Amino acid sequence: METYADWLRGRGDDELRALLSARPELLAPVPADLTALAARAATPAAVSRALDRLDRFTLAVLECLIVLPAPTADALAAGLGATSAQVERALGTLRRYGLAWGGGTPAAAPGVRQALPHPAGLGPPVQEVFAGYPAERLTDLITDLEGAAPRGFPDSARLLRRLAELLADPAALIEDAGPEARAALDQLAWGPPVGRVADARRPVRIGTATTPIERLLARGLLAAEDDRTVTLPREVALHLRAGRLVRDVPAEPPPLPARPGEPRPEDVVVRAAAGEAAGAVRLIEEILERWGLDPPPVLRSGGLAVRDLRTAATLLDVPEWKAALLVEIAYAAGLLTRSGDLDGEWLPTPAYDLWLMRDTAGRWTELARGWLKSDRAAGLAGDRDDRDRLINALSEAMVRSSAPATRREILDVLAGAGRGELVDEDALRTRLGWLRPRRGGPTRERLLGWTLREAAALGLTGFGELVPFARDLLAGDDPEPALEKYLPAPVDEILIQADLTAIAPGPLVTDLARELALTADVESTGGATVYRFTPESVRRALDAGRSAADITDLLTRHSATPLPQPLTYLIDDVARRHGHLRVGALSSYVRTDSAATLDEILADRRAEPLRLHRLAPTVLASGLQRADLLDALRAMGFAPVAEAPGGGVIVTRPDAQRADPPPTAEIVRLRPDSRTDSSMISAAVRALRAGDEASRHGAEHARQAPAGEPPRSPAMATIELLRAAVDRGGRVWIGYLDQQGQASSRIVEPVRVEGGFLTGYDATRAAVHRFALHRITGVSELDGDTAT
Repeated sequence: METYADWLRGRGDDELRALLSARPELLAPVPADLTALAARAATPAAVSRALDRLDRFTLAVLECLIVLPAPTADALAAGLGATSAQVERALGTLRRYGLAWGGGTPAAAPGVRQALPHPAGLGPPVQEVFAGYPAERLTDLITDLEGAAPRGFPDSARLLRRLAELLADPAALIEDAGPEARAALDQLAWGPPVGRVADARRPVRIGTATTPIERLLARGLLAAEDDRTVTLPREVALHLRAGRLVRDVPAEPPPLPARPGEPRPEDVVVRAAAGEAAGAVRLIEEILERWGLDPPPVLRSGGLAVRDLRTAATLLDVPEWKAALLVEIAYAAGLLTRSGDLDGEWLPTPAYDLWLMRDTAGRWTELARGWLKSDRAAGLAGDRDDRDRLINALSEAMVRSSAPATRREILDVLAGAGRGELVDEDALRTRLGWLRPRRGGPTRERLLGWTLREAAALGLTGFGELVPFARDLLAGDDPEPALEKYLPAPVDEILIQADLTAIAPGPLVTDLARELALTADVESTGGATVYRFTPESVRRALDAGRSAADITDLLTRHSATPLPQPLTYLIDDVARRHGHLRVGALSSYVRTDSAATLDEILADRRAEPLRLHRLAPTVLASGLQRADLLDALRAMGFAPVAEAPGGGVIVTRPDAQRADPPPTAEIVRLRPDSRTDSSMISAAVRALRAGDEASRHGAEHARQAPAGEPPRSPAMATIELLRAAVDRGGRVWIGYLDQQGQASSRIVEPVRVEGGFLTGYDATRAAVHRFALHRITGVSELDGDTAT
């Protein structure tokens, strides 16, 4: 008899590739052969994940395969109330997923029956559900049903077969049990087929039964599984269903009725989404710039403190949920991480500096891809878990494994709507319930609302409609060209006004944005950003090491009009006073060239808490720390600067910090490359076939490497040759060092070169391997079977 592994072995390469594409978890790691693949595909975890991907109708077809004794396409169509074509389409999906196998009459794959304990809401057949009854109890049951005891001394198997015959047509028994008992059966008819009652195994006969449940138990219409559980036999349930196997399971997905209202022009929708996209990029840059200078600490339990999240929301002028979303996206895109394991801080990564070098469309693409693949639910920030503990942003409690799949399914449904069709949220919820019935529950309900809100905040939707560049992102195409034409070009000019404000008419180039954020405070954002120059903001730039001439030169170069006099006066006045006082550490001291200034300080009542005393005509000492003394003197209206022990000025603005992600950090990076993914699957299929041949013939079926010393080539040339081999899909001969430093020759079909590793099919080992690039001594191209 053909086994499941034999059936897989008889599949074509295209069918195996389709199976591995539909169930990629079967490739982690690549099985040794097809027998190992069959065993892995039948494990409970693998079967459960495959079932989670089925829509409601296909899942119903699979359940009917288990229930029907002869599950032909016509029988399935009759039981489901569908057409044969619809059933055949569902069977094709089940075969592609490896959940149904066989020729004309398909069967459920190994492991499926265990994963679906009550298929189609039906309980076990009579012979199975009563198998736990002792022979004496079965004899009493049959005696009551037939009116006479069974002849001879039948064993349990004969008694069970006879009981199944008696219950094959239970209409008379149901009628005899009474209307109350029939109502109890109707509660279980469409599933689940189990109920809870007290003392279910008590001995009961038709003549002594008083309650409806007792009458059902005495007639075999219910079976007692244990002391508190009763089960409806499958034959009884099918009679109650009048031959239908399922109820209200449409073969086609429910429609998506559009929300009422006039659709907006496409140009308006896309421009609104592009504005949100640009805004998200700007806000993430702003918060990471701030955290690069003043990073918030990591909580001992992990995550970001509520206080720091609120501070970030105030800085960005956004609600707290949006601030949590932005930092979670930065983390998912690899731009933000924690430094160290203990007493760490949340810092930008070196990847952030590379991200800044890209244009706005490129930056948004990285953020959107990170969000799309992230397994973190930003909407959980501020909630409480099942132990009533606060869930902090950036903590491990934010992880929800179903988040990326649910997020993708929601966006795919929106992508299926036509231009100008706004999908109603209830209709979207109904469609998701049909597409993925096993993934329902409160978590998906919340993820639905969060995904719609986050997609709008990130710019994937405009006025509720998925925009073209978001469709490109979902399809694995490059969304940047479609987005870029709707984004304003970065400007390097600002309009400086006499009221000490500056208007940026669009997004600023990176260098100007950084310098202006240092010299002025953001007053309002929107289509244009308004900055205000204040004595404190100018002093902040001076504290960072800029001079008055530097500030004036910067503003002159980038101002569309001459600098107004009030601004030049402000800069000169703050610069003239800046550094007039110098603060050091004794704990601390104050030094100036003007003794009168120190007299003024000592005469001020506000200086009493500073514990000042004069060391010299131009020097005061204090018991306060230098930073505290600086803040106190500034609060009194002075403009002191910090002084180094050698007399130089200390620049108080620290350099931006960066943190490398720890080795255990999970940074989501999406590089959608269908060609590479299909190449990886093709390499796995070749490895499975080769492993199958090796196990069948009892010897390793591998290709021999060319004779001679392993090739050698410069490191950069090695990487270029490997990338070229990936592009053309050819084989190469490589030299590879093992952990003991011994060189060996390998023939490899490269699939992917990234992250310091080469992934490919190793023809000399008949398996898919990952090779560390630093251990590859060299690469040589192969022409046919000969090394060149």
